Parts: sequence; structure tokens; C-alpha cells
Amino acid sequence: QVQLVESGGGLVQAGGSLRLSCAASGSIFSMNAMGWYRQAPGKQRELVATVTAGGSKNYADSVKDRFTISRDNAKNTVFLQMNVLKPEDTAVYYCNARGYGLTNRGFDYWGQGTQVTVSS
Repeated sequence: QVQLVESGGGLVQAGGSLRLSCAASGSIFSMNAMGWYRQAPGKQRELVATVTAGGSKNYADSVKDRFTISRDNAKNTVFLQMNVLKPEDTAVYYCNARGYGLTNRGFDYWGQGTQVTVSS
């Protein structure tokens, strides 16, 4: 079993910044990709950014040049630095972690979600 604990969401004015964190713990043998997804009211969940264990990063076009994803492999933690926030960034942000457990079985877990609200 793997647990993901997210933190860092909140209310911010347009143009402001927030930093999200997600720490994974539990029966982890190896952690592969970690990432952030978001879901706005009435919309489907969408990819925001992902980062592999080797450091390769992928961003949604809508957040490129404004958001930065990073990770601390030693602590199985992923971060999302969000700058120049826009009202359209308002959503529940979910952390995702994929890897292998101690029994060598693959896992794909989601965090509980953290609300990000950007006021205009």
C-alpha cells in the first residue's frame, strides 16, 4: 500500500504563486513517474505535468513557462511550483505516483486532491 499526502493548495490572486507538494510513503520498491493532474468543475481530469525518475519532464501546453515540476527521489516527493497563476488554473489538483511495491507489483496511486483557487 502506498499513501500520497498533498499540501500547498489555497486561494491566490491572479498573477500570484503557489507551491504544491506530494509525499509518497509505504511499500515502495521503486518509484517511476510522479505527476500532477487537475480537474475543474464540469471538466475531465487533465494532465498538468509529470516527471520520471530520470528527470524527464512533460507539461501541458497551458502551463508551460509558468509551472515547474520537480522531485526529490530520496524522499519520494514531487513538487509543483505554479507562477503567474490565472483564473483558469482553478481546479482540484491531484498527485499521481506510479512504481513498484516491495512485492514487485506495479502500483498507480492518486492523492486526495488539493484545491487551488485563483481569483481575478
